[in-house]
Amino acid sequence: MKKIPERKGMRMKENRKLLKEVLKDIQHDMTDEEVLNLLADSKISESPATEKYTLGQRAADTIAKFAGSWAFIFAFTGVLILWMVINTILAAKAFDPYPFILLNLVLSCVAAIQAPLIMMSQNRQEEKDRRRAENDYKVNLKTEIMIEDLYDKVNAILAKQSALEKRLQNDGKNHTKQQENN
Repeated sequence: MKKIPERKGMRMKENRKLLKEVLKDIQHDMTDEEVLNLLADSKISESPATEKYTLGQRAADTIAKFAGSWAFIFAFTGVLILWMVINTILAAKAFDPYPFILLNLVLSCVAAIQAPLIMMSQNRQEEKDRRRAENDYKVNLKTEIMIEDLYDKVNAILAKQSALEKRLQNDGKNHTKQQENN
């Protein structure tokens, strides 16, 4: 499996272009081996645990987590039923009689406050997912480049081994001819 030298050079140029994006400190005059050593020594993975969130961001995440749970649905349904039952039983003395206008106002306010909090949390989660996907891409790229280098090295070893084998066979034939001549 011999590779066309132009193609190998083109592939390394493409890899360097991608590496420049991954590793900002790659120099154009570096050899392929230096690039691979730099790549192997570099740490691409980012730890999401180092991120610091504000109190508002943590609150938005906590509210969004609770608001999207079955516990919230059951608790909120219970509060609504309790509200309606109490106001129905109290009848004339109810703080929010039958059309439950105050209940409608409370539900509207909850929705108006809850929606932006959930959206903020979703935007932050989307940003985390984007960074995670970008990190996965970089790790995969690094792995692919290192595997390509190993593949090239194995091919070089096999080519040298094949050349040595041919040389040994030729030396063996020459040795046999010399013995026959003697």
